Amino acid sequence: MSQEFKGFPLNRIRNIGIISHIDAGKTTVTERMLYYTGTIHKIGEVHEGEATTDWMPQEQERGISITAAAIMCKWRNHAINLIDTPGHVDFTIEVERSLRVLDGAVAIFSAVEGVEPQSEAVWHQADKYRVPRLAFVNKMDRVGADFYAVLEDMKAKLSGQPLPIQLPIGSEETFAGVVDLIRGKGITWHTDDWGVTFEEGEVPQELEAEALLYRDALIEALAEKADVSEGALGTLLKAYLENEPISEELLKAALRQATLNYQAVPVLCGSGLKNKGIQPLLDGIVDYLPAPRDLPPAVGIHPLTGQPEERPHSREAPFSALAFKIALDQGRKLTYFRIYSGRVAVGSQVYNATRKKRERMARLFRMVANKKERLEEATAGEIVAAAGMADTFTGDTLCDPEHPLSFEPMEFPEPVISVAIEPRSIGEQGKLEEALEKLQAEDPTFRVRFNEETGQTLISGMGELHLDVLTRRLAEEFGVNARVGKPQVVYRETISRPVLREGRFDREIGGVKHFAQVTLSLSPKERGTGFELVSELAPGILSPELVGTIEEGLKDAAEGGVISGYPVTDVRVALVSAVFREGESTEQAYRIAAGQSFREGFAQADPLLLEPIMEVEVVVPEEYLGPAIEDLGSRKGRIEEISSRPPVRLVKAFVPLSAMFGYSTDLRSITQGRGTFTMRFFRYDEALHKGVEKR
Repeated sequence: MSQEFKGFPLNRIRNIGIISHIDAGKTTVTERMLYYTGTIHKIGEVHEGEATTDWMPQEQERGISITAAAIMCKWRNHAINLIDTPGHVDFTIEVERSLRVLDGAVAIFSAVEGVEPQSEAVWHQADKYRVPRLAFVNKMDRVGADFYAVLEDMKAKLSGQPLPIQLPIGSEETFAGVVDLIRGKGITWHTDDWGVTFEEGEVPQELEAEALLYRDALIEALAEKADVSEGALGTLLKAYLENEPISEELLKAALRQATLNYQAVPVLCGSGLKNKGIQPLLDGIVDYLPAPRDLPPAVGIHPLTGQPEERPHSREAPFSALAFKIALDQGRKLTYFRIYSGRVAVGSQVYNATRKKRERMARLFRMVANKKERLEEATAGEIVAAAGMADTFTGDTLCDPEHPLSFEPMEFPEPVISVAIEPRSIGEQGKLEEALEKLQAEDPTFRVRFNEETGQTLISGMGELHLDVLTRRLAEEFGVNARVGKPQVVYRETISRPVLREGRFDREIGGVKHFAQVTLSLSPKERGTGFELVSELAPGILSPELVGTIEEGLKDAAEGGVISGYPVTDVRVALVSAVFREGESTEQAYRIAAGQSFREGFAQADPLLLEPIMEVEVVVPEEYLGPAIEDLGSRKGRIEEISSRPPVRLVKAFVPLSAMFGYSTDLRSITQGRGTFTMRFFRYDEALHKGVEKR
C-alpha cells in the first residue's frame, strides 16, 4: 500500500479524525469507510471484536475504542488519513492529541441519543484547535431515531451552524436512504451486497416539498455568510440576490468555503451498521474538509531568537513535525508524528527543539491500525511513526537541525483518581517499575508517584476504567501481576487570600557559607486556571540561572500543599524581591529559601482543599425520575437541568467524584437496570467534607 499513496499532491490529502460520544458508532462507520474504499475486504463488527481499528484485546473484549488508531485509505483519487478516536471520557487524551495534528474531523451523533456529554466535549476540543468538521447522524435505522431532533440539539448545544445537506428517506425500520439536497437526488442502498451498490433517482414525491424548503434554507444560510467580494460565497450571494439559479458546483464550492472558515458544519445521515450513507460521507470528506494547503502555515517559535516563524505546508520547506502520540509495539517505543513541512528519510537526524536533543530516524512506518508498513521517506501532509527516538515524547517538536523552531506545546488534563499498586512478589518490583515507566511515557494523563511516608507506589489516571485498562495491560503485555488498592480521589490544594512572605537561608555547611533571601507574593486565582509562576525581579538582581533555580524549587514545593500533601493549583506565585551576597549566595540556598517561603506563605493564606467535581448526565425512564434525583441529592449533587427526550428523562448534575464510586450499581438497582449515565470531569472546587487522608 505504501507505494500506492506515494506522491499524492498536498491538495489531494485529507487528515481526518472520527470523533463522538461512546457508542455513537464511530468505529462501525470507520470500518465501512475502509471497506468501501477497498482498504479491507471484509467488514469486521465491533460487537464481534473484529473491527480493524479496535485491535487491542481489551478493545475487542469490551467493545469500545481505547486508543486512537490511524489508517490510510483512498477515495476519488484522494489519500485520506483516518484516525478513529475513543469516545469514553477516560481516554479523552487520545482525542485531544489527535485533534492537535488533524486538519478536519467527522463528528458522529446517534440519531436516538443526539448530542451527548462527550459529544459536546470533543466538539469543544475541535473548536479549541480550530478544526473544520462534518457531522454524520448515525443509527437512523434504530427505534427512536429522529434526524430533525438531533439538528435542533446541535443548534442548542454546539458552536457553528449545522447545515443539513441530506434528509433521511424513512426512519427507524423504514430507513432506506437519503435525499441529496446539493444535487436534488434520492439515494437508496441495496441490502444484498453490504451496501456497496446503490441507486440514484428522483426525490421521493412525499419529500419533494420538504427537500426544496431545506435546499432554499441552505442557500440562504450560505448567502448570509458571504461578502460580495469573497470567493464562491460572494458569487453565490450575487446569484442569490439576482434570483439566478445556483448550480451544484457553485453550491458545493460555497459550502466548502464556509466549512473551512468555521462558519458552517455540513450534516449528513445514515446507518453504519446497515451499510447506508457511507459513500456520500466519504464524498463529503473530499469535497468539504481541508487539504493541508487549505490551512494557514504552521507557526512556531525560533528557539534562539524567540520570534514567531512560519512553515508553509510544502514539501520543499525545511522539515518540521509534531510528535503527538507514543505507543508501545511489543515493548518497543513508536513515535507518531504529523509532518507540517519538508521531508524526512530513514537514517536522517532531526532536532527535538523541545528537549534540545538530536534524534535519529532508525525506521519509518505508515501505520495501518497496529500493523506497520516500512517507508524510506515521509513528506509534508503525512502522519507516520518512527522507531528509535528514545528522547521524544508527546507534544515535542521535531525539525531540521539547521532551521530550528518549536511549536506550541500540548496541554494535558490532570488525573482525578488514584490507586496504590504493588507487585505480588518482591522479585517483580523492578519489572513493575520498568513497565509503569513505559506506560507513563505512552500516556501523559497517567502518573506514577512514590509516597515516601507510606512506602506505596500510587498510580493516577482519568477514571476507574482508565486505571483498570492500564493495570490489566501490566499483566497482558509486561507479564507483571500486581495487587491494586481501592480507587481514591486525587485532591488539590489552593489558598483563599493573598500573602507576602519572606524566606531566608543562612547557614554554613561543610565549611562553605550558603546564603539566600527571597520574598514571594502568593495570591489565589480563579478555579481551573492552574498554577502560575512569574518573576517580578528588577533586571540584574539575580542571574537567569539563579532565577531558574528558584523557579525549580517552587515547582517542587507546589507538588505538595500543607493540608494533606496534594498538588497546588489555582495559585499565582510571584518572586518580588531577592538579596544576593557575593561569594555566599548559592543555588542550593535559593532553592531552600524559596521552598521555605512558599510553604510558610501557603500555610498563612487560609489554604483550602479542592476536590474533582464531575458533570453527570443520567438517562432514566419517566417513572424513575424521582428516585434518581433523590439519589443524586444524597451524593451532594447539584441538579443543573432536567429535560425530556421521550420516552426518557435526562438529568444533568454536578457531583463530587468521591460520591460517585459504586454509582453504576446503585443506578441499576434504582431503575431496575433501565437507567444509564455518563460522567466527565468538570473542575476542581472546594471540598464539601474535610475527612481526607494525607497522600
